Amino acid sequence: MSDGEDRMRRNVVQDFGWGRLVFGQTFDDLEQLGNVLRAEESGRRDIAMYMAAPHVFVALNPHEYFIDPSYTYRIRPEDWDSEGRPVPGVTIRRAERVEDLVGMNRIYVRCHMVPADLDLMWENRRHADAVTYLVAVDDLTGGVLGTVTGADHTELFSDPENGCSLWCLAVDPACTKPGVGELLTRALVEQMFARGRDHLDLSVMHDNIPAIRLYERLGFAREPILGVKRKNAINEHLYVPSSDEQIDALNPYARIIADEALRRGIAVEVLDAEGGYLKLVHGGTTVITRESLSERTSAIAMSRCDDKRVTRRVVGERGVRIPRGRIATGDDADVGFLDEVGSLVVKPVRGEQGAGITVGVMTHDALTSAIQRAREAGAEVLLEEHCEGQDLRIIVIDGRVVAAAIRRPAEVVGTGHHTIRKLIEAQSRRRAAATGGESSIPIDQLTEETVADGGWSLDEILPEGHTLVVRRTANLHTGGTIHDVTDDLNPALGAVAVRAAEAIGIPVTGIDLIVPDPAGTEYVFIEANERPGLANHEPHPTAQAFIDYLFPRTSATPWAWQPPTPESTAADTSGSGDAI
Repeated sequence: MSDGEDRMRRNVVQDFGWGRLVFGQTFDDLEQLGNVLRAEESGRRDIAMYMAAPHVFVALNPHEYFIDPSYTYRIRPEDWDSEGRPVPGVTIRRAERVEDLVGMNRIYVRCHMVPADLDLMWENRRHADAVTYLVAVDDLTGGVLGTVTGADHTELFSDPENGCSLWCLAVDPACTKPGVGELLTRALVEQMFARGRDHLDLSVMHDNIPAIRLYERLGFAREPILGVKRKNAINEHLYVPSSDEQIDALNPYARIIADEALRRGIAVEVLDAEGGYLKLVHGGTTVITRESLSERTSAIAMSRCDDKRVTRRVVGERGVRIPRGRIATGDDADVGFLDEVGSLVVKPVRGEQGAGITVGVMTHDALTSAIQRAREAGAEVLLEEHCEGQDLRIIVIDGRVVAAAIRRPAEVVGTGHHTIRKLIEAQSRRRAAATGGESSIPIDQLTEETVADGGWSLDEILPEGHTLVVRRTANLHTGGTIHDVTDDLNPALGAVAVRAAEAIGIPVTGIDLIVPDPAGTEYVFIEANERPGLANHEPHPTAQAFIDYLFPRTSATPWAWQPPTPESTAADTSGSGDAI
């Protein structure tokens, strides 16, 4: 045994909150290492790395453990190129506040990763030499866009190889700034090499092609280092082929419901994977669903949501504020209405997913084109006063607010090297990857017109750091992004959403309001969606609330949105991944 190995701490385990990293090279007794893995807590994801003979360990315990299907990559100082481009408007810093850790967890959940225990993360943060939490922060909003964790092996256990490792690189799927993942990786590598570490390792799932391409482009090379994990419910898909290929084929909006039902012991039969139709059975109760739409939503409620004229009337009769509007007649009355209100939203009376909608119509010629576009998606066309503000979606389930989010139109951020068309294509790929193909930015006439309104053409190069909105509507299916504001939602707006849902008579809905500020009280009602995408609002318990509503006897824990207290509201209002 070398002097370095003699000084090395033994039996080292580092808990990151989402699970523990077990350093196999510090264990002399494999039985003891196995006992550590057996003590894995429910809902956690432990991993043992750097074992001398992981294949032998697994072969002797095949019923308990498996080889993680990930690659290990390593970078050394001599192979590192420190020349990287900054991402305008983004700062990398250590996680400093509890709010940073909450933001990290939100990104973990949105990336379908295991969230971490906040108290443990806060405790780890006190020992920053051993565990480093970095966050990428939007300079304008202060929001967390991405995160990465570093483990310094030398600080943890006097590693004779003087190494360190990177864990949990994650970027918010709604982030529109390209290069945040690379920026985080570079920041951690350079911090560790500045300490004099001889190498940095990372583990990446074998099928995570975008991440592998990033690491290899940065100079990382694959190493023959294997990880070992314990067989548990979280890891099951890694070592057991799916028993139902139909469930694997579901889109994210149906899959989140199927997963929650299965977790509770509710039988799930996929009736139509492409359409998202499920049959849920439990205790003699059978319910057919299509994503978040179920048999419990009546035909009357459906018809009220489907016809936007009726939606406006029934909610308006309950005192909900609606914008001025009229049905297009194709004559001078349409032009007169435009001249009266100044700016219009033109949309088909029936339709969803943003089809045929034009926002911000201000000229007579534009009105004619917008009405024609809307009629291609539906025979009758609604003209509504265009109200400035933020697009707020509030999820109401069984008379209670579950989540709220601001929806923003698709936008791109210039690199100074790529055309707007290339930026849109790259952002569209990121949105599609983050949503299972449900969101993408079409390059069509509307996109071209929106870009032109911003003073650009598709084939011009956008300056570095310049943000350009490329769609007028905030619809997620056309590349829009969603930003959680549940904790900031004013109780008055929550009450409006519940009142609108009650007026329509719909038990599960997404109520869309235009608001100056989700923390304020001003609003105007836009529409109600009978099949809101619950997966867009993780980590809030939207799927849990939906299954609670359908099968209340399976509910294990209470849930509900808690509005801010008067004291906290007063305090709040006292003052004013991937490279292209």
